[in-house]
Amino acid sequence: MAEFYQLRRELLTTSLALMGIIFVAVWWGYSLDTACNYLLGASASMLYLRLLARNVERLGREQEKLGKTHLVVFIAVIILASRWQQLHILPVFLGFLTYKAAILVYTLRTVVLSR
Repeated sequence: MAEFYQLRRELLTTSLALMGIIFVAVWWGYSLDTACNYLLGASASMLYLRLLARNVERLGREQEKLGKTHLVVFIAVIILASRWQQLHILPVFLGFLTYKAAILVYTLRTVVLSR
């Protein structure tokens, strides 16, 4: 479990760092409005990753299969972006994918350091 907790902490930290870097880059390249849309999606991504980690942590001890509660975060943020006039779906969706970028960074770093 120690390895799992280390991985979880590393993924959350990397996601947070990427979120800050990308937010500033989007603000500089596009607008504050678009950057805030990205930030909403990235914040939902952090929540999704935390809920997913909690479900994985319980797997085997308390439950037999992975729950679907973490998917509610994605569905809610996309519905919110599609219904609210000030939000744009694409930056929110790309912000939500920040956790995937963190996983990719972790994987590439692991592969490079293992050589």
